[in-house]
Amino acid sequence: MHQKSKEHAHFDGKDALQHVISARLKGHQASAEIHGLELPGHISALADAAKETSLILIIIWPILIALNIPLINIHWILVVFSSGWLIWKTGRSALLGYAQLERMHRIIEEERWEIEHHRPQEKEEVRAFYEAKGFSGPLLDEVVDILMADDNRLLEVMLKEELGFNLESLEHPLKQAAGAALGVIAAFTMMAVTLFTLPPIGTIAAAALVIAFSAAVTARLERNGVVSAIVWNWSIAALSASVAFFAIQLLLSVK
Repeated sequence: MHQKSKEHAHFDGKDALQHVISARLKGHQASAEIHGLELPGHISALADAAKETSLILIIIWPILIALNIPLINIHWILVVFSSGWLIWKTGRSALLGYAQLERMHRIIEEERWEIEHHRPQEKEEVRAFYEAKGFSGPLLDEVVDILMADDNRLLEVMLKEELGFNLESLEHPLKQAAGAALGVIAAFTMMAVTLFTLPPIGTIAAAALVIAFSAAVTARLERNGVVSAIVWNWSIAALSASVAFFAIQLLLSVK
């Protein structure tokens, strides 16, 4: 009876298979990429940084124009702003990556503790999800016994089968930070070149191109609709820039 109550507490009132399903959901939440489940972190960080940099520059640029600031001064203002923006985006991406690793390590240690202190319950979980895979009879018993004999292998299996972790897909936070930095630099470079060579149409076109390319790459890698991703990103960017532009025009007219 005491053993039954311990199992009931360990599974939170659920049977072994229901507990595995709940743990898998928890694992997916903890192991999810900062920028998505399927997309590599550094690619997503690069694309997001490029889109955000382009958007914020086409919001700032017309405001500076409306304030009658000379073009050369606008260039240096954007350089100064982008240098701070580069540090923010790079640092934030790294911090988010480290936060993800901390969550992963915490859950791994929790699972290791459960293996050491709740072996009967862990054995029941292993049996439950291998039964769900179609194993039965002596073969099921053999698989369970082999896994229970090696704590490291059992931990690996529990992380993968129970929590749904894919440890191979984890990226170092500095790799994600490098992706974000590259995105900011690439977007700023295109905007800076067109600011002097083809303003204002070229600057807007450069921003639209960066946003479209970034949206297309992420949509393609995530197997989402490329055209719809581009259109939605363009629409949101255009709305954001338009609101800022008309807001500054309204403020200047009031003065």
